Amino acid sequence: MEDIFLKTKEYIIENYKRFEVAFQKGEGVYLYDFNGKPYLDFLAGIAVNVLGHSHEVVVNALKEQVKKLIHVSNLYYIKEQADLAELLIKNSCCDKAFFCNSGAEANEAAIKLVRLFDKDRYKIISMENSFHGRTLAALAATGQTKYQKGFEPMPDGFVYAKFNDFNDFVNKVDSRVAAVFIELIQGEGGINVADRGYVERLFNYCKENNILFVVDEIQTGIGRTGKIFAYEHYGIEPDVITLAKGLGGGLPIGALLAKDYVASKFGYGTHGSTFGGNPLISYVSKEVVSFVIKEGLYKKAEELGNYMIERLKSVLKDNKQFEYISGMGLMVGVHFRESSYADYVVRKALDKGILIGKAGDRSVRLEPPLIVQKEHIDAVVDFFWKIK
Repeated sequence: MEDIFLKTKEYIIENYKRFEVAFQKGEGVYLYDFNGKPYLDFLAGIAVNVLGHSHEVVVNALKEQVKKLIHVSNLYYIKEQADLAELLIKNSCCDKAFFCNSGAEANEAAIKLVRLFDKDRYKIISMENSFHGRTLAALAATGQTKYQKGFEPMPDGFVYAKFNDFNDFVNKVDSRVAAVFIELIQGEGGINVADRGYVERLFNYCKENNILFVVDEIQTGIGRTGKIFAYEHYGIEPDVITLAKGLGGGLPIGALLAKDYVASKFGYGTHGSTFGGNPLISYVSKEVVSFVIKEGLYKKAEELGNYMIERLKSVLKDNKQFEYISGMGLMVGVHFRESSYADYVVRKALDKGILIGKAGDRSVRLEPPLIVQKEHIDAVVDFFWKIK
């Protein structure tokens, strides 16, 4: 693998800090490096590979569609795009869809859309420790200054409220606020779960004050939390939802879903995407989402997530670095006392052939494919039991 490392360093901009491993193939919940060593994947490309690696649904969909039509402009009607939109709308609280290529693009579209909704309002309140993407407006909506450093000045109109603090949010509201953006489980921020009571109060306040409620479901969507969408846990109906990651089962796609009264503000020429919703990715995405729903993988995610959380609590209770566990379904955070210890756990897991990731400053995240089985969870729990 050394030649891959050297070639990467010579020819690719070094904006990623990479672990020294490269994978040649994947199958199910396993990846294999160029030496043939297997790795149990509990990161899933950061919540992307919901069906794991080389799943027959994805492979067969690709083979079928690539023979027919890969790309055509959005100047024309696209059957596969309409079919995917129908599936998402019929399984959500929204009425219309827009497709793009990534989560950041979906959030950029949402920012533009909410500003069109009421031209006297332009401010967006997002949460501290949030993450909404690395393009400029999505970065401005991200409530973590460490990601913004060096790219100032940020676009105007973004305000940050404390997560799970309703009073702080209300104190940030003025007559220019157009929308609130929220991740119901903050992913990059550390697997921080929004309290139901807080979300209900926030949602009701927004409805009473004509503030749009936007839920960033880029990491939580498509079954990961035990529901098709995380907002379903909270008994609310957002005005706008953004999606990506698991939506394509490993292929790049983003989406914005919106209620009619909001979606209608995007008129001809107000927004667009060259590759967004092309026939190939739309067909694959439809097959992935259909499989997740038909096979009830979101229900299994809830069951297996609860199993994993309880087992982890049991084996970690005597670890002096351990603080607590958070999450829903198969989006789980293990929180430690020191950042260096979280780094150590991620590195040690890699050495043992297990892929996990860091979230926030002191947390480790576990986000396996939705096809994971109990024996895979047991193997990871065994690793945490033995870690010192």
